[in-house]
Amino acid sequence: MRTIPFTFRTMEELEVGPKWQTYFEDLWPTYRQWFLQEGEAARPSYATAVRMLRAHMPELMPVYEQLVDLAGGGDLAARMLAMYKPPPYLAGCSQGAWARSAPMLVRNYDYAPSRLEGLIFHSCMMGARVIGMTDGGWGLLDGMNEAGLAVSLTFGGRRVLGDGFGIPLVVRYLLELCETVEECRSVLSRIPYNLAHNLTMVDRHGGLLTAYLSPDREPIFRAFPVATNHQGLVEWPEQAKASRTVEREAFVLGLLEDPGVTPEAFAASFLHPPLFSTAYQNGWGTLYTAAYRPTEGRVHYLWPTFAWPQSFSAFVEGTHTEQLAEGWVA
Repeated sequence: MRTIPFTFRTMEELEVGPKWQTYFEDLWPTYRQWFLQEGEAARPSYATAVRMLRAHMPELMPVYEQLVDLAGGGDLAARMLAMYKPPPYLAGCSQGAWARSAPMLVRNYDYAPSRLEGLIFHSCMMGARVIGMTDGGWGLLDGMNEAGLAVSLTFGGRRVLGDGFGIPLVVRYLLELCETVEECRSVLSRIPYNLAHNLTMVDRHGGLLTAYLSPDREPIFRAFPVATNHQGLVEWPEQAKASRTVEREAFVLGLLEDPGVTPEAFAASFLHPPLFSTAYQNGWGTLYTAAYRPTEGRVHYLWPTFAWPQSFSAFVEGTHTEQLAEGWVA
């Protein structure tokens, strides 16, 4: 069985500075190539990107400007960091919200290993501490804040493109700005999106929300505890079949409805089929599992033979190299 080694890293820098700068310098050659894959003219200008960021997420502007300076102030880096109309990307992913006792958000991130940053970042960019898995340098695939809100994303299973923002920046924005799922609902109703994505959110008060976001229609909000890779109805049958999105959704929902399943068993189920996939060669392999307990301020990043706990009170910098074993194909 072939294995793919991948090293995950934790970094704490409450006020972004030299650590983030070094990190971005290492990332930039890869991101530059990704950003220009369709040619420079396919990406919005700096003026457009900043205008849209200021119009829709103005609270992020001071941090954005600081990051651009740390990134060297170049035009391309500034455009990429704004995450407005980035190149399209598809991912798998399953996520479920546990709400019977203390709320917990568990997710699998299914994607190509070569396209994952693998950085778990503890920051305090706008006054609230946030822990999450980064994407786009400062966006987040999933995370929680110290106010007790946790958010994670999945691809929405629709082949639509639009004039909007990449979803990792939206996740960052929610965790910097919001404390409850109702506040998230209000924010998500006014932002444009470039692709179809699903966000699932829980808060310390027991609030639960899944948002179906798309470039071509208004957000759909449901108090539904599961999201995979469709938005209620399957609109891309080939993708749904390849990713087994309907089967995964039904499996997670069955776990949540089973009175015999404990929170620990629920999180552990994400480490096994049908939720856990080793189809890395197809870009659908599970790269990590995250179990966020926002009321406790702690998260466990999980793999089949390793658990990596982190929390606001005990965040430890370090690395973990996981051997991603190809085998079971979704």
